Amino acid sequence: MRGKDAGQLSPGSNPTLHDQPMLMALAFRMLGSTHDAEDVVQEAYARWYTMSAAARADIRSPSAWLVRVAGRICLDHLRSAQVRREKYTGQWLPEPLPDSAAWSSVPTSDHTGDPADRVALDESVTMGMLVLLEALTPAQRVSFVLHDVFKVPYAEIGTIVGRSTESCRALAAAARRSITSARRNEADLQEYRQLVREFKRACRTGELDSLIRLLDPQVTARADGGGHVRAAPRPIHGSDKAARYLIGVCRREPTLTVALMTVENAGHRPALVCRVDGVVTAVVSLQVVASRITDVWIIRNPDKLTSWA
Repeated sequence: MRGKDAGQLSPGSNPTLHDQPMLMALAFRMLGSTHDAEDVVQEAYARWYTMSAAARADIRSPSAWLVRVAGRICLDHLRSAQVRREKYTGQWLPEPLPDSAAWSSVPTSDHTGDPADRVALDESVTMGMLVLLEALTPAQRVSFVLHDVFKVPYAEIGTIVGRSTESCRALAAAARRSITSARRNEADLQEYRQLVREFKRACRTGELDSLIRLLDPQVTARADGGGHVRAAPRPIHGSDKAARYLIGVCRREPTLTVALMTVENAGHRPALVCRVDGVVTAVVSLQVVASRITDVWIIRNPDKLTSWA
């Protein structure tokens, strides 16, 4: 969404299915969950169709209206997320997204003409970025995603978060500084791919020393089982502990196969897709900074792997 009106349609027109991919792309970046994003999109459309025909006819751009409503619903979800996460079993991680989720990189009106905007849209759905977005306040996350990723004007964002234009500008700037600082010295794509290959080999062969050398001394490994499958209930800190945990997980599954696949449709960075007897049981994503793996994210919750079936 760009310009003065998001996904501009003719005055008085009705939103059609072509808006759904854009709304899904937006809601997923806000919430990190396909299920929650689908709920947001359905609720936004429901609110449109429960309005009177006269009220709908007064809306100049239904697409822009849907974005505003979806943004508000996402904001409500984010504000209640802390309560919901307290009831979550173990570590909560964003959902890994396969390339087959075509909406994940859906081009919005003007994005296709600007390579920098294309990169911003793609990178905003990587696991690393989604984890960083989790650390922002709800208002910061909404302001950053809407403006920096979907190019919504600050005045429009203000109507969504209930803040002034300048306040929204400040929220997005604070989020931008936090994210930029955290992403400094990230590996380029070539180095990332090489380290992922070496990481896979060391885990599968059980070469403890080789794996430790790949990991940052302060590496953190997190596993999300959602209470459905076995997973470390707390973060594992330090290269030695993390390496032993990762090798132990591989050894517990004698029929485990691991493949490098492009995940999250973002930057085409590969992750490790783990299968047992042909069924995807985990997706492992890495963060690489200064030539070392600083974070390992293991998503094992079957509810977050349904799109990999």
